Amino acid sequence: MSLDEQLALLTKGCVDIVRLPELKAKLDRSAATGRPLTVKVGFDPTAPDLHLGHTVLIRKMKHFQDLGHRVVFLIGDFTGLIGDPTGRSKTRPPLSREDIARNADTYRAQVFTLLDPARTVVAFNAEWLQALGSDGLIRLAARYNVAQMLERRDFRQRFDAGRPIAVHEFLYPLAQAYDSVHLQADVELGGTDQLFNLNVGRDIMPGYDLEAQVVMTVPLLEGLDGTDKMSKSLNNYVGITEPPTEMFGKLMSVSDALMWRYYLLLTDMSEAEIAVLREDVAAGRQHPKQAKVELARRIVTDFHGAAAADAAAAAFEARFARGELAIEDLPQVPVTIGDGGVALSRLLVDAGLASSSSEAARKAQQGGVRIDGEKVTDGRARIGAERLPLTIEVGRRAVRVVAR
Repeated sequence: MSLDEQLALLTKGCVDIVRLPELKAKLDRSAATGRPLTVKVGFDPTAPDLHLGHTVLIRKMKHFQDLGHRVVFLIGDFTGLIGDPTGRSKTRPPLSREDIARNADTYRAQVFTLLDPARTVVAFNAEWLQALGSDGLIRLAARYNVAQMLERRDFRQRFDAGRPIAVHEFLYPLAQAYDSVHLQADVELGGTDQLFNLNVGRDIMPGYDLEAQVVMTVPLLEGLDGTDKMSKSLNNYVGITEPPTEMFGKLMSVSDALMWRYYLLLTDMSEAEIAVLREDVAAGRQHPKQAKVELARRIVTDFHGAAAADAAAAAFEARFARGELAIEDLPQVPVTIGDGGVALSRLLVDAGLASSSSEAARKAQQGGVRIDGEKVTDGRARIGAERLPLTIEVGRRAVRVVAR
């Protein structure tokens, strides 16, 4: 690739680039010297599974890796003990060492669905941060002041409102910055919510006689509802280890508008290629559903292979285009229904088919909910335990609900 083509690939979908001329200079120097850039991305193992929202960053790592650069997948087993204060209105409870170890093992297993394990450095920041000791942490803390910390919006808001800020929370961005020092990072990637933390690394690296890293952020991916950030707690996520048919069905449920956002952030198609496809849909040369099928096929292929994606597409077509529904192929969702039953709206939330009871009730009222093939429009309808197992269809998604 030419330098301009590399920049187009690496900056695709990015929100912040601090600074683009520096990135260009680093790429130029890398090409001239044959020394690959060191690209760092940190993940605190706060959840046991990765979803498509996490893969926006991982895909950007892949872009650097495809161009021959050294990618460091950094697991924050030390910083996870502090707890990232980003976006928090109160102190985040730290993780236990047991939780960190368990989640880190899962992360390592899942990240290689996109990255090349032979060309990925997996590191744990406890290796060097614990070695700093108390005197080293004090010297690190001396490189930043409270006024600089209070430039961070969530710290400032809590300070102005009189809400507590624990002293250890100031250590989090400093510890993350020291990771960049230790790894001698040329580039650090993160979500837009991490911009402050990433820039602290830029600030302190020259004090260690290192060139400041380039900071690049990617947007936080909206979930299936198109409103909130993708999150397991909101049931608006697509897990990367979910069965192909479940992934495919979830992706077919996104809105036509959100589809283009997913094309940009979750595929390797260039912005020019996406623009052509979008123009074809707008001009009526291609149906939006077909574009969505292609999106779902691409994403499922990344995590399960082309054969699984083809099978998932065929199963979706059989279920929703020809009216067939192979119950044995549906994902099973175990739920607990107590005496007296449960409201349909609550059941949809428990089954992961709606992010809230109000959204579930709205979907039912609009005629988008079927139980065992029959339309149910009242979100307050009671479903008793004796009806299990049953099949629930919501739009283009279907699950088999069974007793837990």
